Amino acid sequence: MQESDNTRQRSVLTRLGNLAKADPEKLYKLDLHGYAYEILFQNGSKIFDVWQTTWDRSTLFTPLTRTASTAINFNPSTSSLPTNVNIVVDDTVRYQDIVGFGGTLTDSAALTLKNLKTVNSDNYWNLLNYMFNPKDGANAAGLNYVRVPIGASDFSASVYSLDDSSGDTSFNSFNINRVPAYVFEVLKDILSINDILKVHILPWSPPSWMKDSGTMNGGSMRPDMISFYPTYLLKAVIGFQGMGIPIYAVSIQNEPQNSNPTYPSCALAPDVEAQIGSALRLLLNDNSLSEVKIIGYEHNWDDAGTYPVTVIQDAPDAFAGVAFHCYEGNVDEQDDFHNAEPSKEIYLTECSGTLNSDWWSDIKWDMDNLWIGALEHNAKSGLMWNIALDGNGKPMLPGANSCSGNGGGCRALVTVNSDGSYSLNQEFYSMAHASKAIIPKDPGGPFGTRIRVSVTGSLGWALRVGAYVTGRTNSGDWSRYSIVVLNWFDTDGSGNWSPTPVTASISFRGLQATYTFPVGVSTIWWYAPSTP
Repeated sequence: MQESDNTRQRSVLTRLGNLAKADPEKLYKLDLHGYAYEILFQNGSKIFDVWQTTWDRSTLFTPLTRTASTAINFNPSTSSLPTNVNIVVDDTVRYQDIVGFGGTLTDSAALTLKNLKTVNSDNYWNLLNYMFNPKDGANAAGLNYVRVPIGASDFSASVYSLDDSSGDTSFNSFNINRVPAYVFEVLKDILSINDILKVHILPWSPPSWMKDSGTMNGGSMRPDMISFYPTYLLKAVIGFQGMGIPIYAVSIQNEPQNSNPTYPSCALAPDVEAQIGSALRLLLNDNSLSEVKIIGYEHNWDDAGTYPVTVIQDAPDAFAGVAFHCYEGNVDEQDDFHNAEPSKEIYLTECSGTLNSDWWSDIKWDMDNLWIGALEHNAKSGLMWNIALDGNGKPMLPGANSCSGNGGGCRALVTVNSDGSYSLNQEFYSMAHASKAIIPKDPGGPFGTRIRVSVTGSLGWALRVGAYVTGRTNSGDWSRYSIVVLNWFDTDGSGNWSPTPVTASISFRGLQATYTFPVGVSTIWWYAPSTP
């Protein structure tokens, strides 16, 4: 009788093992226990999905989907592995939830995309789909976080606010339609592709009549206008929502330590920002908008331990967190804020590419500092500046000098040409790898959560790695585990150019897989039960 039971068990396990090879995601539907479950987990943990971008651009966010016969297997750990690098993924330690990646839809970016739609509608929709489609299985990056200016910025056709009627403290002349129609058109087109898009609005300046300079370009807010300004921001949120644009977050002021006379900007002291934020929070709550977050600071890393900390301490109940830009300081300075206010959220919301810079050097910097680095330092998002511009980094506000120090211009995620063609830039390709790792597996499901990962071995320095787990809407379904890997081993010991692939083991729950990472960026994922 015992022999018959053993034979039966072997037969069942063989059949289930074949199922594992054919379709590992079906395994979560099987009700197994003990020894049988362990065997199935080992058979079922396979890497089928790989996306790759290489330094020489031979692959550009290219899916390298494997079949059942070529899948990368996770096997029991051994003491001898053919690698000098071990990536250790530890999902018992979880950090912040990631909410997404994207860029800013300035007036200029929206106009550029609208012109593309007019000249070549097919290219327009193909581009938006490739950038923003979040569906599982889509050949797309799944970008899902967009900032939108309230009024003019340095990338607008002219200077304007949503109420230019001097002294209108009741905002009777407030008009959401002062935002160019093409901004709403493009934003709605993106929402038609991505219905989980997060839209974050913020001003580059209050209306000119609320400022001591009498202009939106530079200066500070008049003290007697501080109490009125929260109503302006509330009306902006309500205005966008009324146009069919759900709002995820609003900020008080873009770069509040910047006063530039060539484009909309406004210096704002931290106590003033806190005062405005507190009043705005009450207004939002009173208007059934309690779910809209208020994000503070929106400026560079170099002041992370002072200005944003003061804002939060002055108005802890108003602000969900703060946002950082990349233009001064270092990414690890985000820790200065996090250590002071560990319960508050951190967002990375702006960084710009530079025209005529080196493609591969940019990829390395962006992965190291933004798409892996900023998240390592507790950021929940990663955004670049303009989503789209032409090849000269235009159109810009006439006379604005904000990109004059950027090698002659700011580069967008995508360059759109007047003939209706376009090209995606290095900022997009590097960001796409991070976005792909955290997009929901299921419609309406959660985004990825950062988990602990370490890289050991004599060549451990050659790889920069971020790791994430994405849960499921059905708690019984297997979670998705992702790693984003930068191999920047591109020179030899003498500094000579020598791109070198790196073979690494990937350790996960006592199992190991082996993969050779080319010089470039790779995103890979696999599935496993939510708990070991």
